[in-house]
Amino acid sequence: MKNILIVEDDQSIAELQKDYLEISGFSVEVCSDGTSGLKYIEEKECDLIILDIMLPGVDGFEILRKIRDTKDIPILLVSAKKEEIDKIRGLGLGADDYITKPFSPGELVARVNAHLGKYERLKNKYRNNSPSNVLQVRGLEIQKDSRIVSVNEKEVSLAQKEFDLLLFMAMNPNRVFSKEELFEKIWGLDSLGDTATVTVHIARIREKIEADPSNPQYVETVWGAGYRFRI
Repeated sequence: MKNILIVEDDQSIAELQKDYLEISGFSVEVCSDGTSGLKYIEEKECDLIILDIMLPGVDGFEILRKIRDTKDIPILLVSAKKEEIDKIRGLGLGADDYITKPFSPGELVARVNAHLGKYERLKNKYRNNSPSNVLQVRGLEIQKDSRIVSVNEKEVSLAQKEFDLLLFMAMNPNRVFSKEELFEKIWGLDSLGDTATVTVHIARIREKIEADPSNPQYVETVWGAGYRFRI
């Protein structure tokens, strides 16, 4: 049984989410503030986190930043804030999805199932898709099973979707993918998200693996078409 953590200070919302997720077969824990949520994440294991942004103690952005230093699991940000800058910030910090309140419990369950399923499929696909566990291109090394990325023998830390996106493109080199294609391949939620997510993740990847992100040697922009991984 998959364990879901909800970090939400509105008790009525948290209880509604918990009820629907438990009915759908999940084990659910609830933390009502950022401090207790962060403590739970640091001390215990969970398979997916539903994280409100506006929290007492420690806000959701700060929790997200700390999680991505150590954990590689799906994280769904939840907020009443509809500004694009908040969505871009959350996705840039490594969130897998951004859900704006109010939303239906059924939509939440659908997103949870989709992200957990996509996460498992991608892990299995990348584990078995090649006889070699390691991809090496001009100083960049990607270890599939351990999900470790290094540049010139120096390890870099990628969030879950950043790694998935980089690995997918590296396993399909020199092929141009549109943002829509990449969103569908990595997120698999074409009706539930938007392609700005891809742009944010590409920028984050470049910051971490490129010597000069403005002149990338690995993940190139093909203007008017999309992106490609060059070998």
